[in-house]
Amino acid sequence: MSNNLFDKKNTHKDKSISTRDTFSTKFGFILACVGSAVGMGNIWLFPYRVGEFGGAAFLIPYFIFIALLGFTGVIGEMAFGRAMGTGPLGAFKKAMEKRGKKHGDLIGLIPVIGSLAIAIGYSVVVGWILKFTIGSISGSLLLETKSGAYFQTIAGNFQSIEWHLIGLIITFSIMIFGISKGIEKLNKILMPMFFLLFIILAIRVFTLDQAIEGYKYLFIPKWKFLSDPKTWIYALGQAFFSLSLAGSGTLVYGSYLKKSEDIISSAKYVAIFDTLAAMLAALVIIPSVFAFDLDPAAGPPLLFITMPDVFKMMPLGRIFAILFFIAVLFAAISSLINLFETPVEALQQRFQLSRTSSVFIIAMISVIIGIMIEDSNVLGTWMDVVSIYLIPLGAFLAGIMFFWICGAKFAREQIQLGREKPLGNWFEPMAKYLFCGLTIIVYILGIFYRGIG
Repeated sequence: MSNNLFDKKNTHKDKSISTRDTFSTKFGFILACVGSAVGMGNIWLFPYRVGEFGGAAFLIPYFIFIALLGFTGVIGEMAFGRAMGTGPLGAFKKAMEKRGKKHGDLIGLIPVIGSLAIAIGYSVVVGWILKFTIGSISGSLLLETKSGAYFQTIAGNFQSIEWHLIGLIITFSIMIFGISKGIEKLNKILMPMFFLLFIILAIRVFTLDQAIEGYKYLFIPKWKFLSDPKTWIYALGQAFFSLSLAGSGTLVYGSYLKKSEDIISSAKYVAIFDTLAAMLAALVIIPSVFAFDLDPAAGPPLLFITMPDVFKMMPLGRIFAILFFIAVLFAAISSLINLFETPVEALQQRFQLSRTSSVFIIAMISVIIGIMIEDSNVLGTWMDVVSIYLIPLGAFLAGIMFFWICGAKFAREQIQLGREKPLGNWFEPMAKYLFCGLTIIVYILGIFYRGIG
């Protein structure tokens, strides 16, 4: 009788697993992961960091860390999610059960809460981007004489609630349709369009007078910066956050990936296209800023204040402002969807709720908390706390769970699924020691420097 009950239980589990939504194609999975990685870190922060830390000199450590983290952390999170067939809540629980331990799901709450918290803050920024997109289309953005004043009217206390809510409505409306019919289809449109629009913008910027000074700023290395530890520290932070390592979004997307797909190949393409997106953003923003003699080291205001000033002075600036902010909006929406997918999946997995119910609950939480942090000063503090204390901790815990708790043998077997060429012996030490070690370093340095990404 007990055997029959066991069989029925397994049948029920198999049925639930078989009905779990998946990405229909490897291409769709890669684009969704690229969409999650390509966000404000690439567009907003990367151009500024490159200029701040020695131009091409910054790119050397950045590319090194992208390769190291991409071929350890990204692969690990994808494989961990696929191996367990669930997000961090269920994956951490199953990992601990392999060692006969309980309450892994409580540890899994950390990356889930981190993903939800950063998504709530990010949704406010998406509202700003949406307002700037509409403003560029209507012309109001370029008619405002002072771009700083225009931004302040949006980023002030409760000044962009309607745009914030519209951004959330767009995001959750897409998520209701699920993985293959919603997220995958959307990213198959948004990501190619994002790259196309930024290529068009980069070509236009290339024709501007004095743009050459921007290219010099980007690509002539100031070698002295390589001897500055801060160059390496901020390159590590930029690479880490750019690849969306958090033990959440990439892990969840991996849980929707078919066993037949090659994860190493997928991770490689995600790292490549994420880097291309960052470089395209730099090629658009920095030379255009130099062309009109503005400050390339403006920092965060570069996107919302300096770039509108550029478009005001550029011939046919309104058209290019529209293209620019539409492309930025595409990147922001795709990233926001990935961030919200973690808590949505957690509700589905933990409480067996429908996708619609789970999306609705997360939407209500996001609206209530999001309105409370509408002010840019409060938002800045919120985002700093989450990105410094929760995001790298989630990535570290996911690495420990997969490479240490589940074990190197299990990790290798899961990564090898769908791949013909065997992994080299380099992988285990790089994953267990290098990746987990770098994640601890990101965590400690993030606290010390009050944010490095």
